[in-house]
Amino acid sequence: MGGPRVGGSGAVDVDVQLQAVLEALPQMAAMVRDGVLVQANSRWWQFFGHGPFQAASQHWLARVNPEDRPAVLVAWESFITHGHAPACECRLHDVDGKESWFEVRLGSPGDEVPLRAMTITDVSARRHLRQSLERNIRQQDHMLDASLDCIKLLNVDGTLRHMNRSGCLALGVPVEERAFGMTWLSLLPPDVRERGRRALAQAGSGRSARFGGKSVLSGHKPKYWDNILTPMFDGEGNLNGILCVSRDVTRQQEAEQRLRTASEVDELTGLPNRRSFNRRLRASIQRQRDRGGTLGLMIIDLDHFKHVNDTLGHPAGDHLLRMLSKWLTGLVPGGAQVARLGGDEFAIVMEDVDADTLMAAAEKVGLLSDYPVNFAGQVFNTGMSVGCALYPRDGQDQSELLKAADTALNDLKANGRGGVRMFSRRLMAFAEMAASQRLIARQLVRDAAALPYYQPKVDLRDGTVVGYEALLRWQRPGGGGVQADCHLDEAFRDYELASRLAELMHLQVLADIAAWQTQGLQVVPVAINAAPVEFLRDDFAENLLEKLQRFGVSPTLVELEVTEQVLSDRGSAFVARALGVLKGAGMRIALDDFGTGHSSLAHLRDYPIDTLKIDRSFVARMVEEPAISAIVEAIGKLGPSLRLELVAEGVESLCQRQILLRAGYRIGQGFLYDRAIQASEVAERLANGTRLLPA
Repeated sequence: MGGPRVGGSGAVDVDVQLQAVLEALPQMAAMVRDGVLVQANSRWWQFFGHGPFQAASQHWLARVNPEDRPAVLVAWESFITHGHAPACECRLHDVDGKESWFEVRLGSPGDEVPLRAMTITDVSARRHLRQSLERNIRQQDHMLDASLDCIKLLNVDGTLRHMNRSGCLALGVPVEERAFGMTWLSLLPPDVRERGRRALAQAGSGRSARFGGKSVLSGHKPKYWDNILTPMFDGEGNLNGILCVSRDVTRQQEAEQRLRTASEVDELTGLPNRRSFNRRLRASIQRQRDRGGTLGLMIIDLDHFKHVNDTLGHPAGDHLLRMLSKWLTGLVPGGAQVARLGGDEFAIVMEDVDADTLMAAAEKVGLLSDYPVNFAGQVFNTGMSVGCALYPRDGQDQSELLKAADTALNDLKANGRGGVRMFSRRLMAFAEMAASQRLIARQLVRDAAALPYYQPKVDLRDGTVVGYEALLRWQRPGGGGVQADCHLDEAFRDYELASRLAELMHLQVLADIAAWQTQGLQVVPVAINAAPVEFLRDDFAENLLEKLQRFGVSPTLVELEVTEQVLSDRGSAFVARALGVLKGAGMRIALDDFGTGHSSLAHLRDYPIDTLKIDRSFVARMVEEPAISAIVEAIGKLGPSLRLELVAEGVESLCQRQILLRAGYRIGQGFLYDRAIQASEVAERLANGTRLLPA
């Protein structure tokens, strides 16, 4: 039974593919990421026992013999820091206290994969054999020939004094050879001789050495060897030879390669996965940096992929991903790298391209969305959004380039999805502005610092206050004045942030209304705003009515303002139901910013609208622009015909007031009458029955 692997959330998550490879190894084996054990085979857990998994990465170190521990700890620290360390031998005791000699291999030089292999192999027999050979190697030839290890006795100058049968077979020396005398390094393949030379020099200086090598015989697959060179001394302490023991690690090398493949390849599509992509992108950028070249990056996102899974099932979604991976691989030019980053997101890296070439290639990729996919007798396709960035223009390293491509992709998805978007500094400035707004919103939520300010709605004829609109405000840090919610537009596109800000506002507005009622004041209706994303869960109306009941506020004292975007955006069915429930409870519904969105008279027919609020941009321009004035007048005639109350926003001059009155408007709000005020000022005006005269 294999040990668990702990994912980022702490949940147990065993990678079945990696586990199968680990179980195939004959020794204890585990996978380590950033110094933490994430998965191990059953031999590991049988030897070390089933202690708390959180301590499992360090648990094995506690089993090291104290005399061997300093050297093992040095190797472990090197493994954590550099990803690999020289193999070492040490004594370990199992759960029953039995101690044996083991070889610990930690990663491998040049291995850049974050997920690294660690193996622990019982070498008690080999060590005992080696010690025995060092004492009396000439009298143990039959034992040497019985060993599967390649055992060589070298003279100090590097010539062969003796070699067992396994060594002869591995290096192509006749097994009946007894004279030897040839140079050991000359028997090694050219590409490993330098490593052998360094190891030989180290052993010649009296220190043990180790290196990885291989042997290549004609007509046979290469074999890989782990070579240990141990200096031998005579009775007087003089170096009189070098013992070289080589062990066949071909199976382990092949298993490690399978592990690398399993950790780098997406199982569904066969493409490189995110881990492999990041490593390759980093290498590509370095290559282009060295040669002064360019590199193009595309991030591809399938539009509405979830809809395919929901309507046709996950097998159809998997089929679509496999087909797309084949199309992408066949479409891009040779040398380009295609990877699946996860879910429905892919990436393409193209070296030595300019912006025009990258854009042309991205547009070809975008055309793949027109290709039909046939699955189980059903034909379907899906849209595609592509964000592009160019090195070094848009980013100087991997992180910056990925951020630039993601920024372009996110901007494209936020503005309708589908097509290709090339990164620009304007997009980055907008992304930074949006991130800043979201940060401010999170701080407001965290500190419960959002405040309702109330702007009066006034009868344009006599200045009677007929209602208020609750507006979100907050205090700028350091006493820099009160800020308006127009500085949080991007935050209101985020469901969680918009919902939590609305929750704060609703609770404070209802608390204010309840306080005014307690004071015996004649309360006028207060309008609250709802962002489009707040309707994405089909419980908006019920939550709002529950708050009203909790504070003892009648629905007739609250007006809900929504924008045209709410009525035409996704989830419009949820919106219609919510507005119907609220209308049925006695709440009035106002359509805010009328005329600025995708205006449709069908909205006035299909939704329970009571009030039209004409956007301030129309009011500001109607004095100077006859066309705008005509629109305002037309809406003024439309309202009474549809039994809709009309409210003009942004009234700032007497001239605007006169035009609105002639056009049939009766209610307005704006700086001509008053700014937004705090709850305490509202209470004073309610108590005094104040009428507001034009400023």
